[in-house]
Amino acid sequence: MIRTFYLCFISLMWATACLAQQEIPLYTGTIPNAKETPDGEIKRADYVVSNVSRPTLSVFLPPNGKANGAAVIICPGGGYGVLVMKREGYDIAEAFTKMGVAAFVLKYRLPSDKTMLDKTIGPLQDAQQAIKMIRQRAAEWQIDPQKLGIMGFSAGGHLAATAGTHFTKSLIDNPDNSSLRPNFMILVYPVISLNESMGHSNTRTNLLGTAASPELIKQYSNEAQVDSSTPPTFLTHAGDDKVVPVANSLAFYEALQRLGIPADLHLYTKGGHGYLQTPAFEEWFGRCLHWLRQIEITP
Repeated sequence: MIRTFYLCFISLMWATACLAQQEIPLYTGTIPNAKETPDGEIKRADYVVSNVSRPTLSVFLPPNGKANGAAVIICPGGGYGVLVMKREGYDIAEAFTKMGVAAFVLKYRLPSDKTMLDKTIGPLQDAQQAIKMIRQRAAEWQIDPQKLGIMGFSAGGHLAATAGTHFTKSLIDNPDNSSLRPNFMILVYPVISLNESMGHSNTRTNLLGTAASPELIKQYSNEAQVDSSTPPTFLTHAGDDKVVPVANSLAFYEALQRLGIPADLHLYTKGGHGYLQTPAFEEWFGRCLHWLRQIEITP
């Protein structure tokens, strides 16, 4: 009885949090690179999910008459072990819609040898599929396909940065050859590198396993993958982040600067990992909105 009540309570909490959205499957048919396994997804009362093997997009559209054509895919963080869906997903999406920007929260597959044939590519496949789907349905959602970006927090920032540096190789079925390049990236206290010196060890292990080769680690250390086609990027990080060192954002910014790619880097003395107390949301998000206007994504 108690367990039944608890599960009903969790379902009610999630339903309440998702009133402003439509959640749709990311794939209409077979999920690529997936093993046939039961859906073992776990949803907690704090809107953190784990064991994700059925990816989805939650659609948040601006009010009628307010859409400006811009759109962003939001990748919650969680070390590739869980997804922080509300604070690093739904809440951000709602803030964007108030500014006329369509937002899509990506519940991407979490790397697992139990559910994937190759866990190292699963999250990136989902990010690429989200970009492809939104561009294909751009008219339906009143989106300019040339104003579609990707945003990520922590390990979600690693996924977003991977999408922005690995888009030339399609890991999904893409018969129409839709562009998989995001037009901009927003990276919030992101994991960028998976190397020993500044990488986040749990993120590396969850994505690549415990015996990853140096070549594979470099492939997914995105500061080493920046080239002249990498999209404009907004970065923010705290100097006192003890989970993901600020060196991650510094290295990515320096790589962008070397190639003359437009980028903003906003650092805070305090904020830790997660910006749970400081800086205020209005502070860092306001700077993000200002940057989107500067690069002419929003009016």
